Amino acid sequence: MANTSLSSGAIYSSRVLIRCYHSRMLVRCSSSERGGQQRSNAAVRVNGAAHRATLQVGAALETSINETLAELSAPLLAPAPATDGRERSRQNIPTEKQAEDPFRQAQIVEGGVRYQQTVVVRSYEVGPDRTATLETILNLLQETALNHVWMSGLLGDGFGATHGMIKSNLIWVVSRMHVQVDHYPLWGDVLEIDTWVGSSGKNGMRRDWLIRGRGSGNIYVRATSTWVMMNKNTRRLSKMPEEVRGEISPWFIDRHAIREEATEKIIKLDSNAKHVDSDLKPKRSDLDMNQHVNNVKYVRWMLETIPDQFLQHHQLSSIILEYRKECGSSDVVQSICQPDEDSVSPSENVSMVRGPSLLPEVINGHHSLAGALQQWPTKYTHLLQLKAGDVHEEIVRGRTTWKKKL
Repeated sequence: MANTSLSSGAIYSSRVLIRCYHSRMLVRCSSSERGGQQRSNAAVRVNGAAHRATLQVGAALETSINETLAELSAPLLAPAPATDGRERSRQNIPTEKQAEDPFRQAQIVEGGVRYQQTVVVRSYEVGPDRTATLETILNLLQETALNHVWMSGLLGDGFGATHGMIKSNLIWVVSRMHVQVDHYPLWGDVLEIDTWVGSSGKNGMRRDWLIRGRGSGNIYVRATSTWVMMNKNTRRLSKMPEEVRGEISPWFIDRHAIREEATEKIIKLDSNAKHVDSDLKPKRSDLDMNQHVNNVKYVRWMLETIPDQFLQHHQLSSIILEYRKECGSSDVVQSICQPDEDSVSPSENVSMVRGPSLLPEVINGHHSLAGALQQWPTKYTHLLQLKAGDVHEEIVRGRTTWKKKL
């Protein structure tokens, strides 16, 4: 049985039931006449089939009923567009700077420009070893950055876009990111995340983060990133309008979470690399509010090419990402990875084990001794690229550094 719902009423194909929540009328289906009233038969078409309803109404309401039936015959699936004001009200987006946000356990500190938020590592944010995953860390960085803009009072209706950016149809895109992980937080750890912004050239903005243990003050993660503006329609990079510069420059802090003396250049790989994973396709859940694949998903695709045995005994300590092109929902992606053979750590140089003979499953099993003792490189170069026939376009280059798990 077909069932089509509307915001102001409902239509059922087996029987016609019209509920109008407008003050102008109330209609009830009836099979009898009463004095001073007239009977009117009105046809309503639902899913291609005509259904006739007998409507008992007062003469004064006849015109109003006909207007309502005409509205019901309009396309049923076309939603009424919400105004910008209604959308902002629904999301409770502040129009003025907020000093604190009790719901997010957040506050603006250091002269009212640096953002600080307290979070707890949840059970669904950790991996098998009960530590937060890299994706969790990257999602926390992204979330606190957006919350910072939210509390500033500058947030429009975009994905972190300011009012001036919306006027010029601009959105933020990250061009480079560097994350250093000293320690991975455990399930249940209470973290304090600080983030702030600074200038980066004429048309860019830098955003930095520090993640600490709330009680200990120990630093878990340091991160820095560079952001530029892109036109939402043309998908081309844009200069920073003066209006936008005036909005964000009062928030700039000249401080760096990671002091990069010289930017490391990431080489471009080709399909002859040692590890290749082809035919990766985005899912609907991979898209963000700007209708392209979220940059956190790129990291997952990159790490898919790392050998499982290596991941059993190592954890990522640093990742550098250089973004070149966005990825859409219909694109096909290839992930390429090449180990740096010169980066084998001296501690990895173990060639034999003295002692009693070991069972083969101990040597070669899932948590194998062979995997633990194998000489693994500690640095890898990565590339994600679009596949379109014989043409390959770069999405993001990456460089990862790893260390032995404790």
